[in-house]
Amino acid sequence: MAIDSQTATTPTPTTTGPADGLRPGTPGSERLTGRAKLVLFVLCAAQFMVALDFSVLNVALPVLGKDLGLNRSALQWAVTAFALPSGGFLLLFGRIADLYGRKKLFLLGLALFGAASLLATLAWDPASFLAGRALQGLGAAVIVPTGMSLLTTTFPEGPLRDKAVGISGTLLSLGFTIGMVLGGVMTDTLGWRSTMGLLSVTAVIVLALAPGLLPESRTPDRPRLDVPGAVTVTGGLLALIYSLSSAAQRGFGGVDVWGTLLAGLALLVAFAVVESRTPAPLVSLPMLKRRTIAWGNFAGLVTFSMMSTVVFVLTLYLQETLELSSFRTGLVFGVQGVASALAGSFAPRVIGRFGARRTLTGSLLGQGLFTAALLAVGADSGALVATVAVSVASMFHLGAIISYGLTVTSGVPDAEQGLATGLVTTTQQVGLTIGIPLLGVLATTQTSLFGGVRTVLLADAAIVVAAAVLVGVGLGAGRTRKA
Repeated sequence: MAIDSQTATTPTPTTTGPADGLRPGTPGSERLTGRAKLVLFVLCAAQFMVALDFSVLNVALPVLGKDLGLNRSALQWAVTAFALPSGGFLLLFGRIADLYGRKKLFLLGLALFGAASLLATLAWDPASFLAGRALQGLGAAVIVPTGMSLLTTTFPEGPLRDKAVGISGTLLSLGFTIGMVLGGVMTDTLGWRSTMGLLSVTAVIVLALAPGLLPESRTPDRPRLDVPGAVTVTGGLLALIYSLSSAAQRGFGGVDVWGTLLAGLALLVAFAVVESRTPAPLVSLPMLKRRTIAWGNFAGLVTFSMMSTVVFVLTLYLQETLELSSFRTGLVFGVQGVASALAGSFAPRVIGRFGARRTLTGSLLGQGLFTAALLAVGADSGALVATVAVSVASMFHLGAIISYGLTVTSGVPDAEQGLATGLVTTTQQVGLTIGIPLLGVLATTQTSLFGGVRTVLLADAAIVVAAAVLVGVGLGAGRTRKA
C-alpha cells in the first residue's frame, strides 16, 4: 500500500492491517513517523540478513570443509546451493506475492529462512548442510522481492521512497562487507556454525516483529498465475546460475557448463515467446520495453557484476600478492563498508537534487574511474591505494544501487511492484553470479597473478565506463532534471 493517494488510473492494492498508522503526513513529506521507522527497520533487517548470508560463510569454507568432510572441489556447493534457488525463484515469488499477499509470503519466507539456517547450524554431514543452504536460498528468494515490494508500496515515490531505498541499499552493501569481516572473527572465536546460528536468531527476531507492523498488500484482481512462464523463466535462471557458478570454479571447459548455459538461454528465449502470447503474463513485455526498466536493470547488472569482480580480485591481490593476513584484508573491506554507509546517508539528497537517472549515470562513471585507479597498485605495495580507491568506487557503486532501484520502480503501479522489484533483485543476483566467472578467471588462469589482476581491473573499468555512457544515452539522463 502506498502512503499517499493513487491516481484514478492506478489500481490500488487490497490492504489490511495497520497501514494508516504509517502515514507520514502530506504527500511529498520527508519525515518518517515512528511507526514508519519501525516498518523500515524490519524490512531493512530482513534484507541485511540475506545480504549477510551471501558473504558470512566465505571465509569459513576451509574449516567447514574439514569439519563436515567436504573436499575442496565440493566446497563450491556451499555457495552454489544457496545461489541456485535464491536467484532462480525470485521472479516467481515476486509475482505470487503480487497476487496472494506480500506480507503473508514475506512471513513464510522468514520462517523458512530461519528454519533452514538452524538446519545448517546443526548439520551433521554434507547432505544436511547443503540441504540447509538450498532451503536458505529458497527463503531468500521469497524475502528479497516481497520485502522490496513492501517497501516500495508502503513509501510513496518522492523523498520518502528515496530515503527508504537509500537506507535499504546502504544496509545491503554493508551486509556483504560486514559478512566478510564478521565471518572471519566468528569462525576464529566461535566456530563456523556460529555464522549460520546468527542468521537463524536474526530471522526469529524479525519474524517476531513483522506481523504487527507490516501492512498487507496485493493486487485488487487475481489473474491466473502464468505457469508456463513461471516454469521457463525459473528453469532458465536456474540453468544460467548453475553454469556460471560452475564456470567460476572450473572454467568454461566442461560439457555440463556449456550444456546448462545453452539450456538456460533456450529456456529464457522460450519464456519470451510464452510471455508474448499469454493473456496474463508473468512478466509484461511492454514493461520490459520501458526505458527506465530496461536501462535501469542493465545498469544494475553492470554495477553488481563488476563490483563483485573487483572485490574478488582485490582479495586475491591483498592476500596472495601482498601476503596480508585475513584480518588485515578484512580491515580493507571494513573501510569500504564505512565508505558505503557514508554514501548511503547522502545518496537520497543527491538523487533529490539531480534525479535518479542522472545519479545512476554519474555513479556508474565514478565506479568505473575509481576501479581504473586501482591499476596504480604495485606488486610489492599498494594496500593504501587499494583501500582508498575501492572505498571511493564503492561509494559510487552504492549510489548506482540506490538510483537503479528507484529508476526501475518509478512510475510502476502498486499492483506490479512485486514484479518490478522481482526484476531488480533478479538482476542483482544474476549480476553477483556472472561477474567472477566472466572476468575473474582472467586473474586465476594467467601465469602471473598480479598481471591477471591488472587485466581484470582494466577490463572491469572499461565495461563500467562504457555502460555509464550507454545508460546515460538510453535513459536520456540529460533531458530531464529528475527520474
